[in-house]
Amino acid sequence: MINNVQAASYRERHLQTFVRRTIAVATFFAILLLLVSASFGQKRSNQDDTNVPLDPVSVKTDLYPANADAKKEIDEALNQAAAEKKRVLLVFGGNWCYDCHVLDRALHEGDAGKLAKESFLLVHVDIGEGDKNLDLVKKYKTTLDKGVPVVVVLGADGNSLYSSDDGEFEAARKMMKKDLLAFLTHWKVTGQ
Repeated sequence: MINNVQAASYRERHLQTFVRRTIAVATFFAILLLLVSASFGQKRSNQDDTNVPLDPVSVKTDLYPANADAKKEIDEALNQAAAEKKRVLLVFGGNWCYDCHVLDRALHEGDAGKLAKESFLLVHVDIGEGDKNLDLVKKYKTTLDKGVPVVVVLGADGNSLYSSDDGEFEAARKMMKKDLLAFLTHWKVTGQ
């Protein structure tokens, strides 16, 4: 027969075994959780990093300066483009437009940024709240009806070669880097 001392000792051993096993299981799951979360936090090692969406940004307040003279900037860019054998990329938008900021970042970073710098002169055209520089929207035969940013490619002679009338850049945050790179490659001056 088991006396009270033996029963207490038995319960204590089983309690200690239970606590050790619980700690071991909890430790196992904690390590597993750390390993899983660390693998999600690492950047994929992918040689083709153009098959990902454009990078998010924090909004700058001066991407489209309120006092900018867009007509003058376009004229200066066209003169420079003729001298440097480049094209002019007009980006109609506003400081309030998150996708305008995403597109701007993409046009300054990575492969697309390199190609944009080599082949294009970038001019931001402020549309205010949709009521500014509308004469330029009309001049370059584009529309703001499908959202911004609106991209217009000009030849060095000032003629419009392309306009994103169907809102192709409106959701720049969802655009793939490879698609922007393909667009720039298509519209760069041939022979570059």
